[in-house]
Amino acid sequence: MTEVLLEARGICKSFPGVKALDNVSFNLRKGEVHALLGENGAGKSTLMKILAGVQSPDSGSLFYKGTKVHFTTALEAQRAGISIIFQELNLVPHLSIAQNIFIGKEPRTRWGTVDEKKMNDSAEVLLARLNLKISTKIAVKDLSISTQQMVEIAKALSHDSDVVIMDEPTSALTESEITELFDVIHSLRDRGVGIIYISHRLEELRHIVDRISIFRDGQFISTDDYQAITMDEIVNRMVGRQLTNKFPHRKNVPTSEKLMEVTGLRQEGILHGISFDLRRGEILGIAGLMGAGRTELARAIFGADPIDSGSVVVNGQKLEIRSPRDAIRFGVAYLSEDRKNEGLAVRMEIGENISLASLSRVCGPLSVISREKEQLASRRYVEELNIRTPSLTQKVNNLSGGNQQKVVLAKWLFCEAKILIFDEPTRGIDVGAKYAIYELIEKLAIAGVGIIMISSELPEIMGMTDRVLVLHEGELTATLVTKNTNQEEILSFAAGVERAQNNSLSKENP
Repeated sequence: MTEVLLEARGICKSFPGVKALDNVSFNLRKGEVHALLGENGAGKSTLMKILAGVQSPDSGSLFYKGTKVHFTTALEAQRAGISIIFQELNLVPHLSIAQNIFIGKEPRTRWGTVDEKKMNDSAEVLLARLNLKISTKIAVKDLSISTQQMVEIAKALSHDSDVVIMDEPTSALTESEITELFDVIHSLRDRGVGIIYISHRLEELRHIVDRISIFRDGQFISTDDYQAITMDEIVNRMVGRQLTNKFPHRKNVPTSEKLMEVTGLRQEGILHGISFDLRRGEILGIAGLMGAGRTELARAIFGADPIDSGSVVVNGQKLEIRSPRDAIRFGVAYLSEDRKNEGLAVRMEIGENISLASLSRVCGPLSVISREKEQLASRRYVEELNIRTPSLTQKVNNLSGGNQQKVVLAKWLFCEAKILIFDEPTRGIDVGAKYAIYELIEKLAIAGVGIIMISSELPEIMGMTDRVLVLHEGELTATLVTKNTNQEEILSFAAGVERAQNNSLSKENP
């Protein structure tokens, strides 16, 4: 039998009002990729934090290489040979790539100072394994989210660990970067490294996974060889019910009324004269490869980044793009792809986050915030979005990634915006919660809200949108009617292979 590297037996862990893990057992073998699956709040991340020494269990035992262990810090686990790549990036923004990779274990000269050359050379070697060609001296804050994710992966590889835990490692990566990561995973497995892999992208599993374990509501459900279980069985065990469709049946038909018109939007070196319109009740997709300008376009419309020229007209009125406050005043809201840094105040309570962009709506006399109004509004969205929390006063940083995403959604729904820009709305969200969010988006469209959905997942674009804008290197290469196109055509425009001529005539219904 293959050697068991890491084993958890009868693990229990509770937080105020929540039993995160209830008598859970799990094991990882040498030289295998073991996927850990479950909905948000199933207990996956809690178990991983216990295995990596970030948290201690209330009861139960851990065994590493056959010896009972009790890690009190992440550093202890790391020194023993267990590394973890967190879903939420754990980098120091103002430090360089090399400094982040080797933080706490910097190579030294004979005089005791940091050997900068050796550190940068070693970092370069690690990045080369991920096929990332970039200066190791660049500050992390100046990198895209996807590149930061690759730096986080390089940091974990630098420990030369026997166990590597990956929590949603591909959530911000491009297809080519995912391929590079899978190559690294295969090489680690071949060297005998055990890998615990957490992902909501179930289609990835067939490329790398040997076994899967499924958790639900803090309890262990099953462990199987990947080849011995079907995808339908995986989903049913995860959610505890049968999901017959990935996307809701689209009942809504957009009107011809234009809620927003964007004309000639330019940012030097980023956006090159982009023009389009958004109609009432429409779900308008934006597709493109990493670096195409999708997020930059959303931020420009929302006033988060300045533009050089162009105009945005909302409900027939020109929007002066100076700040997000102006956009919100005109009924435009933006759900950022980087929820932790741009969408939430993670040290504040759920209710405080939900009301944050609409404080005037929860104020009483003398503009003093009414906790009663705040709690009333929050309770509505916690129930409507099924945000899993013991109370409305729970701090947001204690929630799972998917539930944090739902709090951001609740914040903008409370604003009653008429135009919602969703940037990767289901990033890091499980298959069951995804469907709930899709239903919510469809419900908003039926109510007449105009929705822009940016997504890296083409099945999501195909399943949810009415039209799709395709960007390539900051240019709009096509405007397509979703039901008349396919993933291959979208990809060809996204890669710049094709460029539509007279899009509005040739690709859209009159």
